[in-house]
Order: sequence, then structure tokens, then C-alpha cells
Amino acid sequence: MYVLGIETSCDETGVAIYHTSQGLINHILYSQVDMHSEYGGVVPELASRDHIRKLVPLIKQLMQESQLKSANINGIAYTAGPGLMGALLVGAATAKSLAWTWQIPAIAVHHMEGHLLAPMLEENPPQFPFVALLISGGHTLLVKVEAIGQYQLLGQSLDDAAGEAFDKTAKMLGLGYPGGPKLSVLAEQGTPQIKFPRPMTDRPGLDFSFSGLKTFTLNTFNSSEKTTQDKANIAAAFQQAVAETLSIKCKRALQQTGLKRLIVAGGVSANKQIREFLTEMTDKEHAEIYFPRLEFCTDNGAMIAYAGSQRLISGQQHQELNIFARPRWPISELY
Repeated sequence: MYVLGIETSCDETGVAIYHTSQGLINHILYSQVDMHSEYGGVVPELASRDHIRKLVPLIKQLMQESQLKSANINGIAYTAGPGLMGALLVGAATAKSLAWTWQIPAIAVHHMEGHLLAPMLEENPPQFPFVALLISGGHTLLVKVEAIGQYQLLGQSLDDAAGEAFDKTAKMLGLGYPGGPKLSVLAEQGTPQIKFPRPMTDRPGLDFSFSGLKTFTLNTFNSSEKTTQDKANIAAAFQQAVAETLSIKCKRALQQTGLKRLIVAGGVSANKQIREFLTEMTDKEHAEIYFPRLEFCTDNGAMIAYAGSQRLISGQQHQELNIFARPRWPISELY
């Protein structure tokens, strides 16, 4: 079964074709970062318009490079949420239109389920059950995963997500957009001389909060001389605090669930220090850890194609003409 995947939840247009026995056939990703960097962040209306311009040409390019025709495609998976409403509607409307024209099913995919299943695209995928840490610009979630569609939310961010905290901290330091990767590069030039708090680690539970850490960072920066080295040291201390906080919470989740398998996915999972802290923690816990390759950490069509293929295999199909898009969509509501 060939499944076309479409991802348009925010500022990246991703398309891919996944085959249920051959694996990933091909994928293409177009990023809008250069366009949005002028404004210091994602402008939703501009994102939607750019998806309109790029999506169909990218699908045509993907089909040509894969040497496939419309008759070869057995289903279409598209990101239905969460995300920017206008951007989601572009992908949903395109997917539904193609599915109706090609007379094949279209399946709505949860964006975070796509991230959660991204490690399944690797040669050595994790086995169920496992604990999943999903860290992106808009979400920080800990989920117990029994099987595809069987998700128990263990903890989540109560305010800023980890990726959002990275971007806002980078903006404080004058690093521009996208801030997260730039802050990580700057952190390599600094030392964590000041001890930053590890928020919500001194109390039971698996929820996260990064707004206080962000405020602490701002106060530290304002009281400094604001030199380049000051900025690097603050970036290093902030990044280490986030990495250790995530590690503490993941260790707690593994111990509470009794599981010995952790997968980490989402855009922030590409962060080198976070990977190091989590890998060291799982080694001490005698647990396994899995990450998607770097190109599948950020939003992409491959993870959507895979997630959709698994739901199509299970018999889930949406043949209706109505367009489904949900900008707010808790993963706990999936079945």
C-alpha cells in the first residue's frame, strides 16, 4: 500500500510517500524559515499562503521522483491538527480533493502522533510499549504508549513548551529567529556558571513549566554586563537546566510506569545536550532510548505518511467529503 503524506501544520510544507512493506519511498520538505525570520516569528497568514503556493508543486515533484502515478497511491494521510488553522486547512483541503479525484481514502492524522511514531521510520524501531517524550515549539508531553492509538497522557507543559522557551530566551539574547538552534550554537561557547532552577522537579508529578525559567533567564541577563560571553554563559546555563529537567521527568516516568524503553521526538529532540542528558539517564536506568534521525525531528511528511498508513491498515478510513481540521486537539482523545 502506497500512502501519500501531507504536513502543513505550521511553517514547513512536507510531503512523502510511504509503502507498508517497502518503507519510506521518498520525502520532500520545504521550510518557510527565511520568510518568517524577517518578522521574528511565524506569521500565520503568510504561512497559509505559502503552503498554497508550494504544496501541489511539491506533490508533483514527489510523484515524479518516486516514479509513481496517481493510480499507484492507495491512500492519503494529512495533518489535521494541532496547528495553525489556516495552514491545516490547506493540507486538509488538498488531501480531500485528491482523494476524491483519485477515489481513495483520506485519513486525518494527529500531528503529535506523527512525531511520536517518527522513530518507527528507522532501521531499528522501538517495540511497544514505551514512554514517549514529545518536545516541540508548541508541545511538551510525556505519554505512555501501549500501541498505536493507545496513549495515556502522563504529563504536559502547563505554560510554555520547551521549544517555545528556547525561542523566547533566544529572542531575549538578541539571537533572532529561529531561536532554538541559534541558542544551542551559542551555548557551546559558554559555561553554565550560574545555577538555573530545574522547574517543578522538587514536587511529585510529571507536568512541566518553563515560564519561570524564562523569567529567571531574563533577570540574569538584565543584571549582567550583556557581553557576548555573558550571553553564551546564560545560554549554556539555560540549555543545561532544560536538559536536566527533561531528564529528571523522564526518569520519573520510566520508574512510575515500570517501562524500560523511552522514545524522544519533536523538533527539540534534535538538541545535542538534551540527547546527551537523556542518553546518560537511560544508561543508568538500564533502559533503551530511541531518537528519530535529525531530518525527521522537525515537521515532515514522512511521519504523517507512516502514521496514516498504520491507521489505514487497521481499517480506519474517512470517506466523507467534509474537511476535518482541529487547531487544538489533545492526543489523549485519539483512539
